[in-house]
Amino acid sequence: MPLQNRVTPFGEIVAVASRGMFTGNRGIIHDPATKTLLNRRWSSPAWITCTCEFRGRRRDVMATRSWTELFFLDEATALAAGHRPCYYCRRTDANAFAAAWARGNGLEQVSAKQIDATLHRERLDGKAKRLHPLACAVSELPDGAMVVDGKHDDASVHDGSCTGIAYLVTRGVLLQWSFQGYQPVEAVVMDGLQDLLVLLTPPSTLRALEAGYQPALHPSARTN
Repeated sequence: MPLQNRVTPFGEIVAVASRGMFTGNRGIIHDPATKTLLNRRWSSPAWITCTCEFRGRRRDVMATRSWTELFFLDEATALAAGHRPCYYCRRTDANAFAAAWARGNGLEQVSAKQIDATLHRERLDGKAKRLHPLACAVSELPDGAMVVDGKHDDASVHDGSCTGIAYLVTRGVLLQWSFQGYQPVEAVVMDGLQDLLVLLTPPSTLRALEAGYQPALHPSARTN
């Protein structure tokens, strides 16, 4: 059985066999004896995204009382869930993200601690994923932003789960997210969604994307 360590754009952690392009963590949130998650879904406000390969090191997933290995389809998924690049294994990307985040949010410079504090406010509504209104048309959103159809039911959002469909924005169009990759959305469907969509990507991260940060996308985002 797959471990419960795959993250959706809604920030939920589920059990799915496929791993994705990136790993990361939110601190220690598992029991190494059983390799199962604890009741909490984060133990640190530093939610980071890491490379799956670093200096030839290999980790036995959830095997020790160390950070809990989580996995993401791609960086857009991780950003939507509220994560940021790791300064240890992805220093170049982390510095680029921080510079774009500062520019987009009207700051001269910013620390990881400041980014984490802002993201923690933006990604959570209690235990649930915080959703944000769209301030522009989908065609005006930057590549890498993620949105959700607004047809979820409010009760499911407030108990920490969201049943809507997540979409990636790339080249001004929507691609439907799945654990395996992205699928195109018919134009007539996209037209019907415009007034229903809300933002999954935290607003401060969205402004970093607008300021030039380019997240690594799953190959299916370029072929569909």
